[in-house]
Amino acid sequence: MSKFQAIFFDRDGTLTRNNMEMEKELHRRYKVLSGVELNLPYERFIKFFMTVLEQDKPYIPYKTIEDEIFFFIDFYELLLIDDGVIEDVKSKAKYIGDKLWYIYKEPFDEVKEVLEYFKNKGYILGVISDGPPSLEYSLELIGLSKYFTSFTSSSVVGVGKPDPRIFQYALDLARVNAEDCIYVDDTLDEANGARDIGMTSFHIDRNNKYDKTKWTISNLKQIIEYVELNQNNC
Repeated sequence: MSKFQAIFFDRDGTLTRNNMEMEKELHRRYKVLSGVELNLPYERFIKFFMTVLEQDKPYIPYKTIEDEIFFFIDFYELLLIDDGVIEDVKSKAKYIGDKLWYIYKEPFDEVKEVLEYFKNKGYILGVISDGPPSLEYSLELIGLSKYFTSFTSSSVVGVGKPDPRIFQYALDLARVNAEDCIYVDDTLDEANGARDIGMTSFHIDRNNKYDKTKWTISNLKQIIEYVELNQNNC
């Protein structure tokens, strides 16, 4: 008998990576509409993201997918203006922002096998993500949403990881206690945040960038090994 009842996963970098074909299409459209390459390093993204977030509009902060679309139309409008676009800025921003490009993901190779294993064993499975309301929809598009009973996004909760409130929100949603749960995240601070509230938490380091500890894994199949080992030791 397993000592664990539930397993929670981060999305990006843990379950999924970006769909590169959709990334290419976004860059193609942006260049056609603006005349320049889409240049969006993290610092520039945050600059315009925060500018939109500070606007007094009914869809800010966004709580639904519809709000999210309006938000990113505003985001691309600011970006286009900053890139020197003058004509038809609003219509161009709408053409780009109507499709939430970042929701198109690809699962890592082992993900479906691992989720199938835990689902068949009767575990409660959930996702906790610093992400928008489209979290569940993004997983539905690639056939993963059926494995989960809860989807906790920072935009809906109002706080992000590693704030303990977002983890507690997910635990309450699933009606489980922290000590009965496993959590996996590719961001070290966020994995540590889950451990701080009592979850058995693993840092998945797929590219071996960090020093290894007893809580470091490189593949989600290692969670199966951990659970089976602890089951045998119960």
